Amino acid sequence: MNTNRKHWIILTACAVIGAALHAEPDTPATADAPKADAAPAAAPAAAEAAGEAAPQLAAEPVPAAILAFAERGPAVKGTADKVADLLFAELAAHDGLWLVDRQDLQQTLSEQELSASGMVNPAQAVRIGSLTGAKVLITGSVFEIDKDLHIVAKIIGTETTRVLGASVKGLARDDLGPLVTQLAAKVAETVTRKSGLLIAPEVRLEDRIAALNRALGDKRRPVVAVRIAERHVGQATIDPAAETEVALFCKETGFTVLDHADADKADIRIEGEGFSEFGLRRGNLVSVKARVEVKAVDRKSGEVVAIDRETAVEVDLTEQIAGKKALQAAAARIAERLLPKLVK
Repeated sequence: MNTNRKHWIILTACAVIGAALHAEPDTPATADAPKADAAPAAAPAAAEAAGEAAPQLAAEPVPAAILAFAERGPAVKGTADKVADLLFAELAAHDGLWLVDRQDLQQTLSEQELSASGMVNPAQAVRIGSLTGAKVLITGSVFEIDKDLHIVAKIIGTETTRVLGASVKGLARDDLGPLVTQLAAKVAETVTRKSGLLIAPEVRLEDRIAALNRALGDKRRPVVAVRIAERHVGQATIDPAAETEVALFCKETGFTVLDHADADKADIRIEGEGFSEFGLRRGNLVSVKARVEVKAVDRKSGEVVAIDRETAVEVDLTEQIAGKKALQAAAARIAERLLPKLVK
């Protein structure tokens, strides 16, 4: 091999090696690709470490109620009712929400003398949620500043009392429809993506029983008999879900529970009634609303020791199962509040 050919081969080899050293290798790039996604994956952990709950997607439709909007200033007189009506129409079609019927809501609030205005405090929010089964309340205000129309929505979790917000702005002369459509989209996104901030996490039955046992302590448990009649509107009742749930809580927390035949031997009779009713159907899912009312009566004196009531909304594939779940949920909440009042 002549000298020139040797030089040419050496130069070519050096060029190839140099190009390989300066090029971005495919394998490391592929290996590092997941690292690009590592930051978003670590974000929830960082938020949790900072004391902030990471946004959570709602697993199933959220029961919600739209309250009246407040008007701030004479320039927007008559606007708030239109906003609430349009917002209801927009959100009623959203898959992530189940809306409480507005007539039922108004009737419930009137009976309990509760305000339906935008000035809802946390205590009222909890009570409205208990009476209607809504886990989220949507209210807000309408006002005009410098010829701009502002619509602000407050999104209140009835279980956590956490308040989130959404707002839109347009010209005062603009039509309300498009503005409310924008607001509805923001409200729906907030509820579905941040449901973990608005809705309390579901607690296991074992943990609820343990917490109730701690609250009851070593106090004497009276002998009880439980009888809660129930019905599902339009269908026959197969077994009493509410009665079973209350009896379960009593038994698991140390109460002696007697059968109906021996109710006259009980210290306390827990009596009441419950009913469940079809709400609406969306696709394969059915929502059912249930209400349970219970009182505890001292058998000897006839004194009413405690009274409680609860409303719950549940969603399932069948109407019957959804009804049972709603009655069960309402009864469980009642038991948690009622039983501590029976011990001495």
